Amino acid sequence: MTPEVHVALKRLPQGEGLPLPGYMSEHAAGADLYAAVREQLTLLPGARALVPTGFSIALPLGYEAQVRPRSGLAIRTGVTCLNTPGTIDADYRGEVQVVLANLGTEPVVIRRGDRIAQIVVAPVSRARFDLVEQLPPTARGDGGFGSTGLQA
Repeated sequence: MTPEVHVALKRLPQGEGLPLPGYMSEHAAGADLYAAVREQLTLLPGARALVPTGFSIALPLGYEAQVRPRSGLAIRTGVTCLNTPGTIDADYRGEVQVVLANLGTEPVVIRRGDRIAQIVVAPVSRARFDLVEQLPPTARGDGGFGSTGLQA
């Protein structure tokens, strides 16, 4: 069994009556987030909106929460999350919100209680950046975007 990380969650007034984030299968990595909109929201093609979830969290030090798209929503409607994955830092105490964008061709209605995204809680490594004169060489070198090609 995967060890559990305890995350303090505060339900906000706009979240009353909504489920808490929840895992939809035994081995799911992400817990689903629910829209805490007061009235339905119509996302037109090309539009984006900041959608509230109705809660705030306190993550343990050394952890972050990543907000990610739901694959089913993305493939069915073209709705995805911008700024993906969105990072929630351990010292943030505001409402968890999701930046949704409609990349599809039809308007999509977001209703109160719709599952709109997922949240993954993960450990964080902090880096120390050491200034050097030269980096160690690799076979790839400074080859950038697409430099490894499309096929093996």
